[in-house]
Amino acid sequence: MSTDLHWFKSSYSGSEGGNCVEVATCPHTVHIRDSKDLTLTALAVSPDTWTSFVEFAAS
Repeated sequence: MSTDLHWFKSSYSGSEGGNCVEVATCPHTVHIRDSKDLTLTALAVSPDTWTSFVEFAAS
C-alpha cells in the first residue's frame, strides 16, 4: 500500500531528521505515517477528518 503513495513532509520539518510526520493523499483517503519508523502501519483518515484536524491544529 504505502510504497505506491507519494509521501511528503511538512515544510516545518528540518533536514536533520527527528520527529517527522509524512502525509500522502488520495481522492478518498489521507495517509499519515511516522517517518522515523516506516515499519509501522500508516493511519488512514477521510479528507474531511484531515481538514478538521489541520484547521484545529492551526488555531
